[in-house]
Amino acid sequence: MATPRAAEQLAPGTMAPLPFRVATREQETADTWTLALEPLGDGAPAIAPGQFVMAYAFGVGEVPISVSGTPLRLTVRAVGAVSRAICASEPGAVLGLRGPYGNSWPVDAADGGDVVVIAGGIGLAPLRLVVLRLLERRDRVGTVSLLYGARTPGDLLYTAELADWRRSIEVAVTVDAAGGDWSGRVGVVTKLLADTRFRPAATTAFVCGPEIMMRFAARALLDRGVPAERIQLSMERHMDCGVGLCGHCQLGPTLICRDGPVYSYARLAPWLEVREL
Repeated sequence: MATPRAAEQLAPGTMAPLPFRVATREQETADTWTLALEPLGDGAPAIAPGQFVMAYAFGVGEVPISVSGTPLRLTVRAVGAVSRAICASEPGAVLGLRGPYGNSWPVDAADGGDVVVIAGGIGLAPLRLVVLRLLERRDRVGTVSLLYGARTPGDLLYTAELADWRRSIEVAVTVDAAGGDWSGRVGVVTKLLADTRFRPAATTAFVCGPEIMMRFAARALLDRGVPAERIQLSMERHMDCGVGLCGHCQLGPTLICRDGPVYSYARLAPWLEVREL
């Protein structure tokens, strides 16, 4: 039997992808593009930071993609047949979308405290809306630090925006490997925490990236004194239906598409620490 939330999402029409036209297509890295989409019918749905959509390339299939901007904007890495088809969609092409699905980053809960945003690789995409929301609410929070790591300098997303964000918040960037023309930091993103100032008990952390990175980032934040319930992580395990029916995204007793993708570390730790779960 479907859960009440799933039944609510399965109202007539919600499982049928709605048509959206690609308005612009911008290449971010060698294998990643950002697409701005416009609805062909009614207006675009309201989307909260952290939610995802099921994006459908007609004749190929669909995949879950975190929303990286509003009006509707998707940052997609070409890693499979569907994501490659989406990335190859030129302006004017039509894609299908279902959603948005999932819960959202609790940005409002950070009011009055400091914020640390930790992103690894394409994990910056679902955190982009968090950064933009924090910039809009800059007078409501204390220090804001974005710690961002990628494999190489060529894998960094939103490089122009990173430069703009430095005017209002602390931005620290590192890469795993680089050539002689790179003058920035080299190393894992968690090492940036040592140079980051914040009030641990009053800090909210938002973390997204590879699971191993999130596990070590959460431990490092705990070691600094950030409460487990104030460490928020976004899980991106395989989701097929988006509405909690297929079970492919099960993690412990939860379904990521239904109960996540955002979890507090206090809730997530028992399963995140189990290897191969």
